[in-house]
Amino acid sequence: MNKTSKVPMEYFNIGEFNKGQASKIIRGLSENDKSGFIMKNGKPIAVVLSYARYERLLEAGIDINEY
Repeated sequence: MNKTSKVPMEYFNIGEFNKGQASKIIRGLSENDKSGFIMKNGKPIAVVLSYARYERLLEAGIDINEY
């Protein structure tokens, strides 16, 4: 049986975005085809994902706008 291990998403503090790191963070997620949580006060407030990952969700029949 082939089990794939799930890798937890990276997380980034909203402060990193406020300190001008947004472009760097988004570029890194995009180039590495990853997704990540944006955290504020230790709680997730948003998720950022690469466009390629988003397209794969759509191709799989998952429209995140429906949820």
